[in-house]
Amino acid sequence: MLVAVAFIIALFFAMNIGASGTAASMGPAYGSGAIPKKRTAMILVSIFALLGALSGGEVVRTIGNGIISPGVLDVEIVIIILAAACLTLFFANVLGIPLSTSEVVVGAIIGAGIAYQALLFDQLLIIIAFWLITPITAFLLGLVLGKWIRYAENRWKELTELGKWKKPLAFLLIAAGCIEAYAAGMNNVANAVGPLVGVGLLDVTTAVLIGGLFVSLGAVLLGGRVLETNGKKITRLSLLQGSAVSLTGGSLVITASIFGLPVPLTQITTSAIVGIGTADKGFQMWQQSIVKQIIKVWVVSPVISLVLSYGLILLFKTTDYYTLFVILSVFIATAGVYSLYLSTRAERRSTYDEGGGI
Repeated sequence: MLVAVAFIIALFFAMNIGASGTAASMGPAYGSGAIPKKRTAMILVSIFALLGALSGGEVVRTIGNGIISPGVLDVEIVIIILAAACLTLFFANVLGIPLSTSEVVVGAIIGAGIAYQALLFDQLLIIIAFWLITPITAFLLGLVLGKWIRYAENRWKELTELGKWKKPLAFLLIAAGCIEAYAAGMNNVANAVGPLVGVGLLDVTTAVLIGGLFVSLGAVLLGGRVLETNGKKITRLSLLQGSAVSLTGGSLVITASIFGLPVPLTQITTSAIVGIGTADKGFQMWQQSIVKQIIKVWVVSPVISLVLSYGLILLFKTTDYYTLFVILSVFIATAGVYSLYLSTRAERRSTYDEGGGI
């Protein structure tokens, strides 16, 4: 029964990964109009995500055995890790926020490692360092490429969507999106099936095949809202800008995947989009509410996943109710203080507006 539950949660998690990865891969192509129909974008990303998943064995090994000490995982802990990660990702998908599945699942694994004092810190520090380096690199590349593209489009009008190069540029953007979808499957499928490999329920080859199929299914069935957010609510992209975003994200993620490092694909792509937008609009781009919301979720999501995983282990495995009570109390108090802060801020803004800005 427990094995069946572990598989159900893992495959549902894989579907949610497909939903979140859709926006990261085909958001630029859809947002720029190269792919006018949302369903077409979702089908393309599902096909190439499956192909990429078949090459994702190294990342599967890292997720399964490279973060906490061998022998700690059992079926019950795998269920807790996947449940904590899946719940966090599911709520983000409902809100339409592109969330890093790597951060969520690694956060849940860290929670289990803390509970059993079994973290492999050397590998973990490398992973976290790449979480910081890759989005920053993507933003800087997006900023530089965005400035060059703006200059090129102003000088050579045929490079815009109204010019004679429209069809070749649209094809380039779609191809770049397919490359990034491949990268999504290569890196992210491990987040769902890696724990199953770590506990010995699947071998790597079978895991990437089954996981890839369910990632593809999730992209088609659940990816629409996240695709809309990344494609049209952050900034509108030209064909060249969209190609730059997808090629930047895809190349960074494929490189990390070759070395077995789970990296935040959605963060990388969204950072590149923000870099492109900053090149066009300046840093006023950062004032958009959707960008602020995404940044908040990025920061909070691995922490929530970690706390959920750790708390569930205390509740069901170690029965340490005292520590669980302390964690819940701190969590509720923090949420209450933050809610009070938001309420006070809203009241001040309302008073400011009523007073004519005085």
